[in-house]
Amino acid sequence: MRARPITVGLLSFLIITIVGFAPTRSVLSSGKDSPAFLFTVAKQYEPLAWIHGADRFSSDATIFIQDANGRHPLIPNFAVAADPTVSFDGNRVLFAGKQKTQDPWQIWELTLAGGEPRRVTSCVEDCVRPFYLPEDRVVYAKRSDGRFVIEAADPADRKTIQLAWSSGNSLPTDVLHDGRILFESTYPLGTTGAPELYTVYSDGSGVESYRCDHGKARHSGKQVASSDIVFASGSGLGRFTSALSEEVHISAPAGEYAGDIAETPSGEWLMAWRNGKAPFQLMWWRPGAAALRLAVAETNANVVQPTLVVGRTVPNRHPLGLHDWPNANLLCLNAYTSKYRFAAGSISSVRLYTRDSAGAIRLLGSAPVEHDGSFFVQVPTEQPLQMELLDGSGKTLKRQAGWFWMRRGEQRACVGCHAGPQTAPENAVPMVLLKSTTPADMTGAVRGSAGGK
Repeated sequence: MRARPITVGLLSFLIITIVGFAPTRSVLSSGKDSPAFLFTVAKQYEPLAWIHGADRFSSDATIFIQDANGRHPLIPNFAVAADPTVSFDGNRVLFAGKQKTQDPWQIWELTLAGGEPRRVTSCVEDCVRPFYLPEDRVVYAKRSDGRFVIEAADPADRKTIQLAWSSGNSLPTDVLHDGRILFESTYPLGTTGAPELYTVYSDGSGVESYRCDHGKARHSGKQVASSDIVFASGSGLGRFTSALSEEVHISAPAGEYAGDIAETPSGEWLMAWRNGKAPFQLMWWRPGAAALRLAVAETNANVVQPTLVVGRTVPNRHPLGLHDWPNANLLCLNAYTSKYRFAAGSISSVRLYTRDSAGAIRLLGSAPVEHDGSFFVQVPTEQPLQMELLDGSGKTLKRQAGWFWMRRGEQRACVGCHAGPQTAPENAVPMVLLKSTTPADMTGAVRGSAGGK
C-alpha cells in the first residue's frame, strides 16, 4: 500500500596542503569558498554491510575536521568514530563512536566550540547513523538481536520510540525539509533484496517507499537545496525530483559513488568517489561539469561521509498524529489505482498477513473490497503486515512482495495499491464508507496458514 504524504558557516578557507595520516599519505584541496567540513577515514568501508546487520567501517575509523586551521581529528581520544552529522545551528555534532575498541557503538554529541563528548545513548548492542530532529530529538539505527531498527530519542527525558517494524535492517540517511526521515532498507521491504529508499514520520507512522520504480540499488540518499533527493544508484548517481515519479539519472564522471552528498552554499557537491577497487576519496564536483576535482585522499584508506559545518533551516516539526487506540485503521480509496493492471470489477477481497519473530507467516483476516475498489480495515500494530488482493473465486490477483507496518493508533488513507506519488484521489466518498464507518476487523480473529484460502 502507498499513502499520500500528510501535508538547517562557520569558517571559510582556501587551502592546499599535505598532511600525514600514518601510515598513509593524505592529500587535501579546497573547493571555492567552501565551508569547514567533517569526514570519516577508515581502511575498510562497506557501504551496504548494514543489509546483513554488519559494521560498515573497520575498527580504525576516525572523524576528521578540515577548517581554516587545517585538518585534525575531531575526537582524538576515541578508539573509533564515524557517522558525523551537524546540528541545525551548525554548533554541535552527533556521531557514532567507541571510547574503547571492544565497546558497542553509541551515539555521542560534541560542541564544536570545545568540551568533552556527551553520550546520548546506552545501547546494549550498537547504535549508529544519527541525525538531528527538530526540538533537540535525535534519530539513529539501533542493533537489536543482530538487526538494525530505527529509533528516535529525546535525550532530555530519555524517552525512545521505535520507528521501524520490518523484519529486515534499516538505517536513516537524512531528515527531509518536510520533517520525514529518509531511510534505507531493502526492496521488497523486510527482505534481503537490493537497497532502496523509504520515508517515515518521526512517530513511526506513514512508512512508504519514496518512489515506486524499484530496480537499481539505491542508498545513502541526501536532500539538497532544491529539495531533490540525491543518492548512490548502482555504480553512479541518481536523483528524485518533485516533478517526476521515477528516478532521474545524473550524468556524472564515471566511477563508483558512495552517496552522502554534501552541497555547499555555492552549489558544489562534495562526495565520496573511487575508480575500480581503489579506496574512496572525496571529490569536488559542480553538477554538469566534465571532471571531478580532488578534495581529500588517503593512499591506503577510504575517505567518506563528507559533512559541511554550516547552519541550515530546521525541518518542519511533525506533530504526533496517533490516537489512543490499541490498533490502527487503514482506508484504501481505490485498489484499482495502481502501477499494476486489474480488470474492472475483478478485485473481490483483501487479505492481511503478519510474520512472527521466527519469520513464520500467519493469516490475520480478510475483508470485502467494494466495486469502486475501496476497503476499510482495522489492523494490528507495530509488526510486519502484508496485503493480498483476490478475485471472486479466491485466486490471488496481487500480493505484496514486502512488508509494511502501522503504529498504534494510526489512521491512514491510501490512494490505491502501490499507486505512485503523482496519483491524486478522486473527489468522491468511497463506497465502503457509505455502507459503514466501522472498519472490518483484520487484527487476527481469523487464523490460518500463509497460503490458505
